[in-house]
Amino acid sequence: MNTLLISGFADEISSDFSKQIQELNKLEIDYMSIRGVDGRNIGDYTLEEIRTNIQPRLEAGKIKISSIGSPIGKIDVEDEEAFEQQKIMLVRLCQACKLFECDYIRIFSFFIPQGKNPDDFKEVVIRKMQEFVTIAEEYDVVLLHENEKDIYGDIGRRCKDLLDAIDSPNFKGIFDFANFVQCQEDTRICYELLKDNTVYIHIKDAVYTDGDNVLCGTGDGKIQELLADFIAEGYEGFLTLEPHLVIFDSLKDLENKDSAEVIKSNKAKSGEEGFEMQYRALEEILKTIQGDV
Repeated sequence: MNTLLISGFADEISSDFSKQIQELNKLEIDYMSIRGVDGRNIGDYTLEEIRTNIQPRLEAGKIKISSIGSPIGKIDVEDEEAFEQQKIMLVRLCQACKLFECDYIRIFSFFIPQGKNPDDFKEVVIRKMQEFVTIAEEYDVVLLHENEKDIYGDIGRRCKDLLDAIDSPNFKGIFDFANFVQCQEDTRICYELLKDNTVYIHIKDAVYTDGDNVLCGTGDGKIQELLADFIAEGYEGFLTLEPHLVIFDSLKDLENKDSAEVIKSNKAKSGEEGFEMQYRALEEILKTIQGDV
């Protein structure tokens, strides 16, 4: 079996950064995708705060960073002031990557105005994304585009358009099963379109009926089937847990204000329990895949 590394959005465990590290240690998970730290998004920290407050705690807990779960690109496509501010943030996060010895920053491709056709914004999205990528190239960091609801790159076809148009080793794709389901996409078709440019995978599942997030492997994402195919095709790297099984503090910062809530109700008693449920479900999926090899 190829080399697979388990990571996770640990702010779904707790907003308390120390508790995030403790739970990862308990589960013997060595990596996190860093997003919410003590109630603040990682993008809101200064480099000095990261160096003096966050990095020492990671080192003490022996936790490494798989990716920075940034909010880059989660702004309205026509908001030029926010875009300029995010370019400044991206420089800081690229510098943080060097502190963390991390290669990846997760980004998005801009919210599209409600009622507008995303395809009409293709040129401006590509231009702005290229500006982000130019910054990343200066720092030798890889920007990972996440398919997400309400942004330009919400469906497989537009994700491929972006990846093909920019065509840079510093711009690659995340495959998020649940997000495709919530956009009524067939994840098998998305896999065929995007597998060659996918270098990072989110473990999150959902159902077509109402978009609700569910335990991985129990929804419509075809996680076991497609993970098996990714692995057979030589995928190596991170499988990042993003359970979305419990309503957590950072959720309000992740969704467009016009989006329907994607976590309809808690599926676990706590963030810790929900995170471990997702981890154990992934373990079983990987055992089954390995047994089939």
